[in-house]
Amino acid sequence: MLIALLVMSVLALILGAVLGFSALKFHVEGNPLVDKIDAILPQTQCGQCSFPGCKPYATAIAAGEADINRCPPGGEEGIRKLAELLNLEFKPFGEDTAATKPKSVAVIDEYTCIGCTLCIQACPVDAISGAAKQMHTIIESECTGCELCIAPCPVDCIIMVPIQENITTWKFRYPSASNPSAANNMAKLS
Repeated sequence: MLIALLVMSVLALILGAVLGFSALKFHVEGNPLVDKIDAILPQTQCGQCSFPGCKPYATAIAAGEADINRCPPGGEEGIRKLAELLNLEFKPFGEDTAATKPKSVAVIDEYTCIGCTLCIQACPVDAISGAAKQMHTIIESECTGCELCIAPCPVDCIIMVPIQENITTWKFRYPSASNPSAANNMAKLS
């Protein structure tokens, strides 16, 4: 019994050393630009950019295969940050991209919900709480407003409600091209 335990311990140490060496020897460096782009994106994983998530979209931007103006949840602020990072000119949203919307959160009409769990399966960030044949509810602090839960709902009990601007949700808006004096003032500050 003691010999078997000793043999297994020695074998575990040898295999652990081999795995550790292999991890160091065959380590693959990721593209740091992809990581920086991914950090700017809103991480909603909503697919509105025609990519399955933020990381694939960041990879496509870094490779030059996608424009920086395809992320509606990121809004114009996201486009500006990407343009600044990549030393590109700001581009407004493309014609084939959904227009930016106000930041919203999903709300479930709990009297209409039948507990089918289709919305739970569709939510990429697990912001919906509930069980089969039970009422569901949205965890507002987790909801990214991607709207992926709306389409699968068979009874249309989910609506999107814009988040009211207050001291905790307010964000600085960059001057728009429609207000050239504000844009010129910002240029002078830079």
